[in-house]
Formats: sequence, C-alpha cells, structure tokens
Amino acid sequence: MLHILRQIAKTGIKTDAAPNADLDNIVVSRLQEQVLKTLGRALAIRQVDAGSCNGCELEIHALGNPYYNIEGLGIRFVASPRHADMLLVTGPVSKHMAIALQRTYDATPEPKLVVAVGDCGCSGGIFGESYASFGRVANVIPVDVEIPGCPPTPTALLEGILAAIAVRPPTATPADNPDAAGSS
Repeated sequence: MLHILRQIAKTGIKTDAAPNADLDNIVVSRLQEQVLKTLGRALAIRQVDAGSCNGCELEIHALGNPYYNIEGLGIRFVASPRHADMLLVTGPVSKHMAIALQRTYDATPEPKLVVAVGDCGCSGGIFGESYASFGRVANVIPVDVEIPGCPPTPTALLEGILAAIAVRPPTATPADNPDAAGSS
C-alpha cells in the first residue's frame, strides 16, 4: 500500500483537460433553432438497431443526458415508427433484420427521413456484405444522411440530425396550411 501511495505522490494528477463546451453549445443551439424553424414542433425519431455491436446505441443514449439535453431541443425518441419523422438506423443490416427494417420504413409516415449511423450503417463496417449481412443500410432502404464514425460522437450525431433536416425538411400537412385545404 505504501508503494502505491509513493507512486501517486511521485506521478501527480494526470487528467485530460475538460472538453471545450463552447463548440458543443453552438452546435446544440443551431440544431434547436433549425428543428423549430423547419418543423415548428418536436422531431420524433425511431431508432432501429439493424445488427450493431451497440457502440452507436451508447452514443445515442448519451444524447439524453443533461449535457446534450436532446429533449430540450425539441427532439424525442418514439417507440413506434408510425409516430416518427426520422429513422435513425445503426449497424450493418443482418439478414434476419432486413424484413423488420423494411417494415419499419414502410410504417413510417411520409415525409420521412432516414439516417444511417456509424461506419457499419454507412458502409457495412468490418462486417461488409456476407452470408449473414446485407451490409450498409442503403442496400435495404433509401438513406438521406450518413453519420460515419465507430462510434460517432454525440456531437456528430446532432450534426447528422441537423444535416438530415436541412437536406430534406418534412413538409407541412394540408391541415397545417389553411390555403391548401380550400384548393382541393
């Protein structure tokens, strides 16, 4: 025990500097403004694990902690694809999950956005296409935005969600536009 205490005293405290929160705050505030400006309401996301190692899911779960506060940005995760505006798909699509992923995509109402997350979702990752895997998500359903990384950071996930909204914002329904209701 004395040896360990001497080693601690000799080495001192060795930690990394705290991350620069200013950059993350800029991304987060930009995302919040874009979501509210584009949708005028909360963005509903259905997350689908198509065969991942759960590394991307851990980073997605980190979005819910107080630091990123994704709920405060007007973004929420939903349990049903019927309530979703966006599908967030992780992992290479395993042969067993292909039908479930296609059904989830079909059940999501138009207009829908699809975001492939992680190297596996974008390119098949180390698994690629094989007897057990279709590889990238785009091999099974259309993808609007890809977020690379193994796993991508929560900030990269937020930027990818923002990019998806900027690429193809969901359009307003006729009930939201009184002028369109009378013209049909």
